[in-house]
Amino acid sequence: MSELFNGLTIPFLLAMFLAINMGASGTAPAFSAAYGANVLKRTLIPGLFGIMVLAGALIAGKEVSLTLGKGLLDHSFFTPLITSIILGSIGLSLLIANLIGVPQSTSQATVLSIAGAATALDGLNTRMLFYEVIPTWIILPIIAFFIMLILSKWVFPLLKNKVFTDDYSHLRQHKGLKAILILSSLYVAFSIGANNVANAAAPIASLTANEIGQEAIQNFLPIIILSVLIVAPCFAIGSSLLGHKVTKKTGKDIVEVSPFNATVIAIIVASLLLLASVTKGIPTSLVQLNGAAFIALSISKNGFKNTFSNKTVKRFFTVWGIAPIFAYILTFVLVTLLK
Repeated sequence: MSELFNGLTIPFLLAMFLAINMGASGTAPAFSAAYGANVLKRTLIPGLFGIMVLAGALIAGKEVSLTLGKGLLDHSFFTPLITSIILGSIGLSLLIANLIGVPQSTSQATVLSIAGAATALDGLNTRMLFYEVIPTWIILPIIAFFIMLILSKWVFPLLKNKVFTDDYSHLRQHKGLKAILILSSLYVAFSIGANNVANAAAPIASLTANEIGQEAIQNFLPIIILSVLIVAPCFAIGSSLLGHKVTKKTGKDIVEVSPFNATVIAIIVASLLLLASVTKGIPTSLVQLNGAAFIALSISKNGFKNTFSNKTVKRFFTVWGIAPIFAYILTFVLVTLLK
């Protein structure tokens, strides 16, 4: 038993560290609108975020966990060494992206890190990667972009004249609008739990099942649930330690955004994320869906040329292209050298 715990300690610590970082970055898309409109106290956000992330992971996260835990690479390959390399590569690629100042997709880094290990071990499920996962990564941001572009160009101007103004000081007194803002924040956190907790939980679930033996492999679902219960609270820790810093400034480097626009973007992104989770179990990029919607809003306000000449937008596309490939190559090289 002590050998089992020794083998699992480093991968579990890496998974928990990864979850803390994801919790820090996930707080912004979930709660920036409610925080910006002063309808939620900052001290309440980590607790609410953690509860909804856990609920999302347990209720709607099963399919994503199965995709990452054994869909791309059979769970028999998840040894302590391979799992540590995968989680370490994901963490390093995210750290580099954070140092550059660009929010990076944990889901894409996770998928391509597992794919790198799978390629080195000759175990990659190419059909799932190339025909299910990667097309979803391309299609969903395009959908988010066009939904937001249509709303911001044609629907919002009509509503603005008839329904609301840019003055949000009345939100605190208006219970209905305040409730919508808070509910949309909780909905985004739930969707993050459904899709993103698996990035940290699935590799350690496969490792645990592999280490325990055949009986555990046949009862994989309880092990996934246990892994989620360990990893999900770390999202709340990350939110508490670092979340408020990113919540203050999310999206502002691309376009100035009102609480109303931020709420609409949050609902669009959360719905697409949840759809990918429950229908196909596809790990999907929250930050890219968010980025696509913000870029659409910027085009409607500032024009196409000004948006794509923005340094932040250029940096986003560069890092989004490089970071997942870096995770793939790093994992492939390390697994090849150490297997």
